[in-house]
Amino acid sequence: MSGETSGQTIMIVDDDRAFCAALAGALRRRGHACIVAHDYDEALAEALAWRPDRAVIDLRMPGRGGLELVASLRDQLPQLRMVVLTGYGSIASAVEAIKLGAVHYLTKPAEIEEVLAAFERTEPVLIDAPPPTKATPLDELEWEHLQRVLTDCEGNVSEAARRLGMHRRSLQRKLARGRKAHGEDEPE
Repeated sequence: MSGETSGQTIMIVDDDRAFCAALAGALRRRGHACIVAHDYDEALAEALAWRPDRAVIDLRMPGRGGLELVASLRDQLPQLRMVVLTGYGSIASAVEAIKLGAVHYLTKPAEIEEVLAAFERTEPVLIDAPPPTKATPLDELEWEHLQRVLTDCEGNVSEAARRLGMHRRSLQRKLARGRKAHGEDEPE
């Protein structure tokens, strides 16, 4: 499978310039051409100008986020294979990314081989999974809702708390408890 992507043009979209440079270097060493963008507007312009074969898109960026970019790119370049790569993963954002047109969703840190393999994903996507046979526990539903609102607010806890009608510290405590319960690491 890895030979299928050899020589592809891959766009990397992330506001972390050091991460972009490192990923672009690793991809170039494997024979790929790279285009780098650091926000929604730059990414859309570069994609329309260069028409890449693949795109690695960060979920959270200043301004318009990665999910909006995935939707726009799907409309403009329907053949583009996109992988969402983020340090703030949740099931809700993964489902949304796949619904909008990404072929896969990875959490950072991800090995370069994982990223390349994600473009070739052919197995059924997360949202095609059969519905659960028993009801989802309330704490899991709450966790998913908090993650969805936090994603909509691009990680801004104060804005998410305002939208949820709760105090910022209360939301922070719920998020900390949820991370422990779901085996997730604390954000850096």
